[in-house]
Amino acid sequence: MRYFWHISDLHLDTLYSTHGDIYRSCWELARSVSGSNANSAASEPPGPFGHYNCDSPWSLIESAVKTMKAKQGDNVEFVLWTGDALSHSAQPLSEQKQHEILRNITELLGRSFSSQFIFPVLGHEDGSGSYRRLGELWRHWLPSEALVTFDQGGYYSIEQTKSRLRIVALNTNFMRLDPDPDPRASLSLRWPAEYFAEPKASVSSISAEDELLAEQQWLWLEEVLTKSKEKQETVYIVGHMPPGVDERHLGTQHNQLTFTERNNQRYLDMVRRFAPVIQGQFFGHLHSDTFRLIYDAKGNPISWLMIAPSIVPRKAGIGSSNNPALRLYKFDTGSGQVLDYTQFWLDLPLANRANEPTWQPEYNLTHYYALPEISAGALHNFAERFTGTDLSWFTRYHRANAVRYHSGSACPGLCMLNHYCAITRLDYDEFRLCLEKEQLALQGHAPAALMPTSWSWLLGVLAVFYGLHAGRWSGGCNNCHIQRI
Repeated sequence: MRYFWHISDLHLDTLYSTHGDIYRSCWELARSVSGSNANSAASEPPGPFGHYNCDSPWSLIESAVKTMKAKQGDNVEFVLWTGDALSHSAQPLSEQKQHEILRNITELLGRSFSSQFIFPVLGHEDGSGSYRRLGELWRHWLPSEALVTFDQGGYYSIEQTKSRLRIVALNTNFMRLDPDPDPRASLSLRWPAEYFAEPKASVSSISAEDELLAEQQWLWLEEVLTKSKEKQETVYIVGHMPPGVDERHLGTQHNQLTFTERNNQRYLDMVRRFAPVIQGQFFGHLHSDTFRLIYDAKGNPISWLMIAPSIVPRKAGIGSSNNPALRLYKFDTGSGQVLDYTQFWLDLPLANRANEPTWQPEYNLTHYYALPEISAGALHNFAERFTGTDLSWFTRYHRANAVRYHSGSACPGLCMLNHYCAITRLDYDEFRLCLEKEQLALQGHAPAALMPTSWSWLLGVLAVFYGLHAGRWSGGCNNCHIQRI
């Protein structure tokens, strides 16, 4: 039995300042927006370890890595680092500046875990440099055979020498549905000329060259899984963006989806085909604590995904945040079976007030959710509790979903259904059908206070999702937002 850490979405912002404006990324900038000074005066200043509206200062990331080393530094087999090291506002950074930030984080992790391998995967906020240059940065962690495919397309696989476990690291940027945001326009900031290069052109579809690389990754993934099946290996699939939809966004809006529909279906088909050798799937990107289930054609649960919360407290936009978190997994080195995990969290307001980042255990998975084991079947049975009369199990899950941010905030009716369907229906069409078909069943089990006040309420909700007419509904969904991550 050994352990591994999983960290995700650090989003280091080198411009973060405790004298900055929390409504403008915690940066010290000339204020040109009317009312900005008044807003800043009426709100608390950014703390030394971060703010819910902003990306991470170096002090937060350094405290997280120190905690990992202190809590479990020696009996650790490896560290999964699932992408998005750079700030959400880093797109206009020069390539050199992006590389320097990645190098600083790499050196911090390398110093802290000098005897362990760290397996990084690329997020969509990890710069625009060449794969080969990133490979040079991480070559002390990646063997030569892994560097061949990483230099080509940012993906690789590694066989653990102490077990028959293979780590398969995907470049999910090839799969993503890009909403083509313009960060400069959306933030309305004055970009420091000495710090930034000219903003790079943003496109909503990948280039022809990347299309070819994306297809090569699919063929490579099929080949790796086929060989693992023949050699009776077990596999962990690791990536930044997970398939399916974001459970904290209502409905099926374009910017809630992560993969294109074709790539989403292709991934699900691949997992169904090789489910017997896939022991676990580990992703980040959503900045929330949740999981996903994949079913076979008969509706049997056959595979699970764990989605780790972020170190950065900001999700996107004001009001959709989370506390920072780290995750320590326990696993069987012989079979690769994941046995449990313990999640550590940072109470951000408390850390800022005390000027001391005290990371605490938040929960232990099997104990917190009363699971007999970590398996697709056990997690399916837990998710089905959301549709029952005992709402305490969903309340537990929802409390952890944003890492105790606004603990106890209500998530009734449609909000709860959105979580349930996102967990159990990764196919986009099935997710839409779940929202429609499960509505009556779920609301039928809910207490009277959470039931729709009339049939028109329900029809109005469905109308919003399917465009039948401009309906309206009552009730709310805290922590459910239509924002880009």
